[in-house]
Amino acid sequence: MNLPLRYLTLCLSALLLSCAASAQDAPEPERFNAKFQATYLWQTKPSFAAAYSGVNSLLPTAEKSYSFTSTAFLGLRLARDTELYFNPEVVQGVAMSGLTGLGGLTNSELQKTGGPNPQLYRARLFVRQTWNQGGERESVASDMNQLAGSRDKNRLVLTVGNLAVSDIFDLNAYAHDGRSQLMNWSFLTHGAYDFAADARGYSWGAALEYYQDSWAVRAGRFMQPRESNGVALDRALSRHYGDQLEFEKAYSLAGQPGKARLLFFRNRAVMGGFDDALANAAGGVPTIAPVRKLRTKQGLGINLEQSLSDNAGVFARLARSDGASEAYAFAEIDSSLSFGINVKGAGWGRARDTLALAFARNGLSSSHQAFLAAGGSGYFVGDGRLNYRQESIVEGYYSIGLDVLQRTALSLGAQYIRNPAYNADRGPVRVMSVRLHTEF
Repeated sequence: MNLPLRYLTLCLSALLLSCAASAQDAPEPERFNAKFQATYLWQTKPSFAAAYSGVNSLLPTAEKSYSFTSTAFLGLRLARDTELYFNPEVVQGVAMSGLTGLGGLTNSELQKTGGPNPQLYRARLFVRQTWNQGGERESVASDMNQLAGSRDKNRLVLTVGNLAVSDIFDLNAYAHDGRSQLMNWSFLTHGAYDFAADARGYSWGAALEYYQDSWAVRAGRFMQPRESNGVALDRALSRHYGDQLEFEKAYSLAGQPGKARLLFFRNRAVMGGFDDALANAAGGVPTIAPVRKLRTKQGLGINLEQSLSDNAGVFARLARSDGASEAYAFAEIDSSLSFGINVKGAGWGRARDTLALAFARNGLSSSHQAFLAAGGSGYFVGDGRLNYRQESIVEGYYSIGLDVLQRTALSLGAQYIRNPAYNADRGPVRVMSVRLHTEF
């Protein structure tokens, strides 16, 4: 064999071996998967000082609360780049003070329709279609609502169906899931992000995402509830809707990965305005219901996550809405700031443990303050009067990885809340938490 032919044979052999190795490294496209989670969260608070209380106040007496959720995450590959997901869910729970009296509620697992009897419903039913656009090929691990396989780094993704807006928008590696991370609503997403959702936190709609190298752009429209914080959704998506647009940039700082996100949202629904309610009351106690009409609420938020090492990371969020109308689907918060740190236990020989500490500050618009000070009540807050201060929350927890299953943890947590429901005449409130969470 002459030298060129031998060289060509060696090159072809190396190429074939390389292709074989690459094929072996890339996971086979998963046709179907089934994942499950269950979370039990118990909380208690002692009595606290309160100069007065109203119809929507957090009770100043000692209280206990609990929630239980169990979810099945079922995925099916319909075609190479087309996936179908279905999530039946069971929930039950009892909230402190009927889930009122705070801007940042203490348990993000509690729903507005919760009760002591288990309720089974459909949480999600959606299709995800991916169009690969080139770039590096990356592996996708089998996970909840994610089938194993591979995809292009540059891609277009369309998600259509029944899901939570927060499944796609305002993600954060360190503060996004009350089942395994921080528990207060203020850390689930932007407190001031009044995203479209029914009383359980889900909606119907569509979102389109475009990934290009280190950039991602997302846009989506979802159904609003027919009534403020109601269960039934309004199907008139051309008239009543929740829109969001998000820009994301992945970057590296001191050799550690991070992401920055900028979110804009706009809600259009039949909502009550605070100034109109005050004018309609003519010096009496204002109410929202008589002044509901078609209105638009707008807001924006900045979301940062930054890894510090393989075992630690920090996050920060800052958001504001126009605050002119009632909280329609999420928390009663018009401006929000939150930040915190998350540390894995590898440094002290407990790799499956997690320690987290975070701070949130929630605020109201001037018209919202005036409405509450005049004796008005929103969906969550209303003490009959108001000595306004921003509501501040400190939350910490320690999560202990258990050997029962690979992804089971027991968390012990505490929250300290000053000026509950923005009222300096009440509080502070101390809440202790115990959470058991498992995934398999």
